[in-house]
Amino acid sequence: MATEGNLQAPKRANIDWKSESYSDKDDLYQEMERVFDICHGCRRCVSLCDSFPSLFDLVDESDTMEVDGVDKKDYMSVVDQCFMCDLCAEIKCPYLPPHEWALDFPHLMLRAKAFKYKQQDTKWRDRLITSTDAVFKAISVPGITQTVNAVNNNATARKLVDQVIGLHPDAPIPEFETNPLSKRVAANPPAAVETITPTNPESGRTTTGKVAIYVTCYGEHNDPTVVEDLIKVFTHNGIEIKLLSDAKCCGMPKLELGDLASVEKLKDANIPVFAQTISEGYDIIAPIPSCVLMYKQELPLLFPDDEQVQRVKGAFFDPFEYLRLRHRGKLFNTEFKNSLGKVSYHVACHQRVQAIGPRTKQILELVPDTEVKNIERCSGHDGTYALKSETYDKAMKIARPVVRQVKEAEPDHYGSDCPMAGRMIQHGLEQAHKNADDDAGLDPKESVHPISMLRKAYDI
Repeated sequence: MATEGNLQAPKRANIDWKSESYSDKDDLYQEMERVFDICHGCRRCVSLCDSFPSLFDLVDESDTMEVDGVDKKDYMSVVDQCFMCDLCAEIKCPYLPPHEWALDFPHLMLRAKAFKYKQQDTKWRDRLITSTDAVFKAISVPGITQTVNAVNNNATARKLVDQVIGLHPDAPIPEFETNPLSKRVAANPPAAVETITPTNPESGRTTTGKVAIYVTCYGEHNDPTVVEDLIKVFTHNGIEIKLLSDAKCCGMPKLELGDLASVEKLKDANIPVFAQTISEGYDIIAPIPSCVLMYKQELPLLFPDDEQVQRVKGAFFDPFEYLRLRHRGKLFNTEFKNSLGKVSYHVACHQRVQAIGPRTKQILELVPDTEVKNIERCSGHDGTYALKSETYDKAMKIARPVVRQVKEAEPDHYGSDCPMAGRMIQHGLEQAHKNADDDAGLDPKESVHPISMLRKAYDI
């Protein structure tokens, strides 16, 4: 039996999502009542997202001031506020397995979302905006990209989009590139390098020196510059690069929706591509922490008996985790030309829960005359949460502490490993500057991805 405060490492349980009990309403609500009661007695996660304040308000306003006084029909209002950041489970909760209470709040929320999806209790807007492959393919048609960008940058059009679809008119929707990454790389392929295959007994993991980049939907269509900078930095470090441009979406948007059947289809499309790449001697990285997390944690827990999924898990790396391993093996280039000065670095939620340590900070601090200050609070973007009309204001509230810390630091650079989080912070700074009564607001600089900061430091 495990008790709170023990020295055993937490271990999240596999997700038995294909069992009959997983979709059983009575069983689900009984488990939600059990977990909600434990959370009510603890309350240490109240600052993470709006799920917990929503739950605690329901309890405090009930006749009994306990979970048994909450109408079960209100349970889903708690579920709707969960955006699957995983911080409560990985950072705060003392009751994960092997604790006897075996509490896993985000995976319970996933189960509830899956139940809602199976009951067709999801908005068509949410089904649309999580269908990234189809949506991005449609937007990439010549002429459509420019039209979408024009609509996104027009205040009147955005108000109409809000009324029709339910995307907030002030939400920071990213630009779509008319010249996506695949075309850019075709015109300027990665440079050939002489690779070194090190063994790194200190870290317990090895790097091949050959990396396949899982470009992701965002890297292909919204922010190809980040992937270009990633290619430059890695080739500058003698790492051979190839792109996995034929892969599908990682499935995180569908996971957050509860559409687990679509997650499985995307897994079935991607895993053979990744496994073949590993057989060719490549490691795999992705520029988006959420995409890395899908293959390092979520899919392995959803498909624990799939040997290929487990194989891909072992070869998937966060970019700065990879560079840190190279540095430990004395294979990281530390000949920097430029200082970065003061850096406000937001640690993305889906990177924090990978439990790899502060690798981005450690690498950036190798740059001379560079000071990096971590900000370990949620940015509030959270996938599609910050885009929706009904949750935009809550997202901005969640982002406020991060924006305040950046503003007060007045850094030379700020950013996050998650480009969407970086954009949300920039949006918060712009709103603060716009609403300032005087000139006290920080004139917002653009958010810069840490890998782009590294390229600047190398001057390449």
